[in-house]
Amino acid sequence: MSDREQFASRIGFLLIAAGCAIGLGNVWRFPYITGQYGGAVFVIIYILFLLCVGMPILTMELAVGRASRQSLGRSFEKLTPGSAWRANKFWMIPGNYILMGFYSLVTGWMLYYTVGMFSGTLASNTEQSLAGEAFAKMLATPSVQFLCTLFVVLLSFSVCAFGLRRGVERITKPIMLMLFGLLIFLAARSFTLPGFEAGMSYYLSPNLENLQEKGILNAISAAMGQAFFTLGLGVGSIQIFGSYMSRNYTIGYEAVTITLLDTTVAVLAGFIIFPACFSYAVEPGSGPGLIFVTLVSVFSNMEYGSVWGGIFFLFMLFAAISTLIAVFENIIAITMEVFEIKRVKSVIINCIAILLLSVPCLLGYNLWSSVQPLGEGSTILDMYDFVLSKNILPFGAMCYILYVSLKRGWGFDNYLAEINTGKGIKFPYFMKYYFLIVLPVIVFALFIQGYVEIFG
Repeated sequence: MSDREQFASRIGFLLIAAGCAIGLGNVWRFPYITGQYGGAVFVIIYILFLLCVGMPILTMELAVGRASRQSLGRSFEKLTPGSAWRANKFWMIPGNYILMGFYSLVTGWMLYYTVGMFSGTLASNTEQSLAGEAFAKMLATPSVQFLCTLFVVLLSFSVCAFGLRRGVERITKPIMLMLFGLLIFLAARSFTLPGFEAGMSYYLSPNLENLQEKGILNAISAAMGQAFFTLGLGVGSIQIFGSYMSRNYTIGYEAVTITLLDTTVAVLAGFIIFPACFSYAVEPGSGPGLIFVTLVSVFSNMEYGSVWGGIFFLFMLFAAISTLIAVFENIIAITMEVFEIKRVKSVIINCIAILLLSVPCLLGYNLWSSVQPLGEGSTILDMYDFVLSKNILPFGAMCYILYVSLKRGWGFDNYLAEINTGKGIKFPYFMKYYFLIVLPVIVFALFIQGYVEIFG
């Protein structure tokens, strides 16, 4: 498309692409599993997999987007007309909707807690039991969850309605800059906490006992999974921004920058969480419990806890909204290209669709709590996450790998020519054999591990 919008600046592209990758998992999951699986040892394993698995697949999505100047909705047809590869979009596109169905709900939780901490209504929960009761009360109230979800969804779609430059880029850039500012501020503040040294020791000191206790294979699997899923690869959510980027710099160079930004947020999040937990004798939890229960009680015990807690949840809210805007832009562009409709109409249709998809997730914690699709204790949100992260994402990644590697796909020569256009890091030709042989094995192993993790 000759009239396709492009980013006004390189920094705009980098911040928005990073915003798509940086999400809630960076804040609670990475720090926790790092401490759980051996600290600094795990960090090294994670970075290796990030560079060897996550980043190559990231370059594939960006290359397909930049070469085709299309979203997932039309890119395969543009690059390989008449091929069967176009059929993959029919299960990759739903992945974006499933992701937003539960991610929008969780972003609504962040809004609720941001307002609750700043207002002081949640800052009085000094005991974990009280914080747990407050979280359970929110989950048991569908109207509160829906209103918070409605607000963040309408806000994010409104940004996208103004287009790439006037909406997505103009709004996301300051959001990401504020996110990094808050992250650095909170991390620096952790140096003043009495539990800073103990927290950092738990988090980043090499802990071979933990590694042996959990098992080296489990640690490798956890590192590989985190490296793969942190960038949100496999459903074309990053590809759309490749379709808007310039050819001034190589895709390898841009992919390294995005990966570094994503990793920086993940690492610094641990600087915030663990010193706080160890300062107030709170055992670090995992998953939602760490954010909505443990840390709420930690902030409530601090002097000016409502302020520190409010700033922390505002940071979380920025991280979540940046992802919402990025993925919403992807599904809006897909709908515009597939159905040949205007942006505003696409925004309205997709806004309604995402809200409808979020309703089963929020009802799964109250009126539909008896629905436990993955066994006792599971929720509808868990089912959404399972379908996406354990099925659609690995298959989507495998699709991109084979598409750029096989002659019957786009072909490695075309891929290499695209990613090496511009100034910066160049990929060598021998990477073809790594893409064709090693990466598919790793992604397939992740798929198997996902089922083992859920079903034993």
